[in-house]
Amino acid sequence: MTTQAAPNRAAFTVHRRPQVGAWLRKTVLYIVVTVVALSMVVPFLWMLSASVKSEAEIFGFPIQWIPSHFYWSNYSKVWTELPFFTYYLNTIKIAVLTTLLQIITCSTAAYAFAKVKFPERDRLFFLYVATMMVPYQVMMIPQFMLMKKIDLIDSHWALILLGAFSPFGVFLFRQFFMSIPEELSEAARIDGLNEFGIYSRIILPLIRPAIASLTIFTFMHAWNDFLGPLIYLNSDALFTLQLGMQHFQSEHATEYGPLMAAAVCAIIPTIIIYFMAQDHFVEGISAGAVKG
Repeated sequence: MTTQAAPNRAAFTVHRRPQVGAWLRKTVLYIVVTVVALSMVVPFLWMLSASVKSEAEIFGFPIQWIPSHFYWSNYSKVWTELPFFTYYLNTIKIAVLTTLLQIITCSTAAYAFAKVKFPERDRLFFLYVATMMVPYQVMMIPQFMLMKKIDLIDSHWALILLGAFSPFGVFLFRQFFMSIPEELSEAARIDGLNEFGIYSRIILPLIRPAIASLTIFTFMHAWNDFLGPLIYLNSDALFTLQLGMQHFQSEHATEYGPLMAAAVCAIIPTIIIYFMAQDHFVEGISAGAVKG
């Protein structure tokens, strides 16, 4: 019996070791993910807390996350002392129009690169996608000179038109188009649909995850853009939220309470957009990374 028990104990030990190793790896992974998540959430929580504090309490140490007195006057100051509603409307206009135009231009270009056969198609696509490697600082001055020549300086259309095209969006959509069987397009052609009909009625409804992904990326970029409005907008009535919040910063002092309150108000639409499209967003990013 002793000789039989020894092999059983050895087999149990060998079988148990992989389970312990897998458990340790999962534990370490969860700890790392939790730490990274907290490092991203803590600044947002600090901003939320600082938005209802007095100037003296904001930089107190240790941090008092829940203030003893809530200064809601910071929020009223944002909406009464500044044309914050105008800044909000300006930002919504730019972000929504930029997102819609980019979805249209990127999806049509991607359809051509994926489904329409023409000479040097793949090389042209490679050259177009390669423009993503060109830094914005290199294109900044030529774009400004172009907008100045067509008299779009101090106009929202300068920002909208420059943001209406995206090599990344074309790449993302093309990856999805390439994964759609060609038999669908052939069947639609037999039924009498032209290329635009195939694109709009057959292919486009199948790429909702990609549309959701690009919507989030484009909307958040246009909403949070600071450098673009700083370059092209001069009139206070045309300012976006990012420029408008500068009014709480002066050469000698910064009103951190109202500034944090303005930041909280400014971030709400991006959170709403993300939660509305998060399921499609995750599916779109994971699928676009492996298809094509």
